Amino acid sequence: MRVISGRARGRRLNSPKGTNTRPTTDRVKESIFSIINFYIQDSKILDLFAGTGALGIEAISRGAEYGVFVDNDKNSIKTIKENLENMGFEKESTVLYCDVDAAISKLSTKGEKFHIIFMDPPYLKGFIEPSLEKIYNSEILTEDGIILIEHDVKDILIENIAGFYKYKEKKYGNTLISIYKKEE
Repeated sequence: MRVISGRARGRRLNSPKGTNTRPTTDRVKESIFSIINFYIQDSKILDLFAGTGALGIEAISRGAEYGVFVDNDKNSIKTIKENLENMGFEKESTVLYCDVDAAISKLSTKGEKFHIIFMDPPYLKGFIEPSLEKIYNSEILTEDGIILIEHDVKDILIENIAGFYKYKEKKYGNTLISIYKKEE
């Protein structure tokens, strides 16, 4: 697993030991960033269920201004911090060791707004819809922002969820990438 493009291009990313994370493959990551490339420059990003931090790190490497990385697994947090340090992105990032609900509440209270929110939750565990509802109610997504969700093909997401609509969807093997925007 590596950074594909930008300032940290070609650098390897560490993965936490164990089976609690499922890193995004380089092929899927490359496809994701070809879809959202327009949104990245000078953006603020939020990487929920961050795992290794690969999606947020790729965004910072490609020109995102700042990233917040959230995970509730201590091994993932250690790996994210190591990866950010190895890429030289510590000053452009914050790492939160807590669950997604607590992180969203904390960020909302601070008045934070994000242009891109990445979500790569454990597959088929029911985290997506409640997380989208929390994001919508917290108002942490900018008006023209996007939420990119990596999920299993069996995890069927409806067209409209909690004030968001499905803007785009792409399939890569057993993985689906769904992109949501705020309803107008």
